[in-house]
Amino acid sequence: MDARLTTEQRELRDAAARLAADLGPGSVHDLDDAERAARLEKAVAATGWRTLRSDGASGVEVALVAEEFGRGLVDAPFLGPVLADDLRRRAGVGGGPWTVAVGAEALDARGAERVLTLEGVRLLAGRVGTRTPGADLTRRTAEVVGPLEPAGELAPDDADRWRALALVVTAADLVGTSRGAHALACDYAKVREQYGKTIGSYQAVAHLLAESLALIEGSVSVLRHAAWAVDELEPAEALHAARIAKAYCARAARTICETSVQVHGGIGNTWECLAHVHLRRALTSTDLFPVSLKEISRGLS
Repeated sequence: MDARLTTEQRELRDAAARLAADLGPGSVHDLDDAERAARLEKAVAATGWRTLRSDGASGVEVALVAEEFGRGLVDAPFLGPVLADDLRRRAGVGGGPWTVAVGAEALDARGAERVLTLEGVRLLAGRVGTRTPGADLTRRTAEVVGPLEPAGELAPDDADRWRALALVVTAADLVGTSRGAHALACDYAKVREQYGKTIGSYQAVAHLLAESLALIEGSVSVLRHAAWAVDELEPAEALHAARIAKAYCARAARTICETSVQVHGGIGNTWECLAHVHLRRALTSTDLFPVSLKEISRGLS
């Protein structure tokens, strides 16, 4: 495995980062800005990134976009549509617009009309119903209107590769929101003063931020391998790598986001602080395609 990104992959990552920085929410108040959300939706739709897999993109490239969108708390649908695109590509399903379901809920449901879910190797389709309340302030969920109807069947290897991709994309979102929460805490530590000095100058705070950075570096490493494995290793191995990545990134993200809240002190527990938005996104991404340690026989101590 060559861990280096190609020129095209770096350009894709940088483009996703710019879009997130320009149109992603810069404050909790921005989440209610309908004009900004409309411009963001138009920009994401224009990129064509929701159909990356149909366009021949690798798991690494999908993960790069998901990571930058997580970092910038992008509140336009991406994860659900890109996973639905991969299912449709494998099964030859038409129509749409599509998203995917996790359990009885449609993920990234804003703008979607139909939903796909995979049970074993059977692909089932349904319709997106009414919106359901959720902890994540950046992504909308909705009820799945049943009964679900058969929409095709995947080969076992294709089903495993799709599940690996689903785990990798959610792990990438976790890494991204971890990076965003850590950057938020670092910026605050540079300007918040206590006893005449910025709080970042004190070891108690600096060590917390350094430990978070170490967790991010570990998460990036395990994610890059799993994203590469989606297309390059045997399906069973790719799925195993993805499970390890999801478990590691989920545990790290919770620690990093909670540390961000802690570094912010009292203001970190207020509605106006973006730290809780990162934590909410991390917790909900953890629950998407969850992985238990019992499913992993090696790779974690």
